Amino acid sequence: MKKLILIVAVGFAAWQFYFKHQDRQTITDYDSDSAHSSFAAQPSAPALARTYSCDGRIYCSQMSSCEEATYFLQHCPGVKMDGNNDGVPCEQQWCN
Repeated sequence: MKKLILIVAVGFAAWQFYFKHQDRQTITDYDSDSAHSSFAAQPSAPALARTYSCDGRIYCSQMSSCEEATYFLQHCPGVKMDGNNDGVPCEQQWCN
């Protein structure tokens, strides 16, 4: 019985370590990719790294929020969300 408890405890510790390491890796990768972007200065930037990714969407109609559209405009190539080139995407739909 003691061996079973020990195995479960070691497994749980390894599981916790794995997921904490994954969170740090995601944030580290995000910071290194966007260090030259003004978007990195926003407080919600690490959360966005886990939430959004460049997946081929390029139009405002494919977005679900202003925050998402802003991420795509600043990090993804070829997006068509800023018609007047003022740095604010989807002004008529999301970021008004």
